[in-house]
Amino acid sequence: MKKSPYLLQHAYNPVDWYSWGKEAFEKARTENKPVFLSIGYSTCHWCHVMAHESFEDEEVAELMNDAFVSIKVDREERPDIDNIYMTVCQIILGRGGWPLNIIMTPGKKPFFCRHLHT
Repeated sequence: MKKSPYLLQHAYNPVDWYSWGKEAFEKARTENKPVFLSIGYSTCHWCHVMAHESFEDEEVAELMNDAFVSIKVDREERPDIDNIYMTVCQIILGRGGWPLNIIMTPGKKPFFCRHLHT
């Protein structure tokens, strides 16, 4: 992970976070797991709520680590990725917000999205 304030906030989560890149998607292909993409930013209230209620929880992290390859993205650092998957969320749900969570295939095809802030 890079050293953005947002990514540093998640550095000690029990979730095994990957950066957006070949390593994460190759691991997902090799292990035949979907990718859990979480996008947020450091000053987002709801991003902090989700981090505390979900990503800091040992049981949730264990489930995520078993079922997914999880990627954490700072929307301020990677607006290109945020724009693509926020558009997907807006098409599927008719609205968007952060934190944005997308579940996709290892080939980057999203099949589920949800955001906490409504």
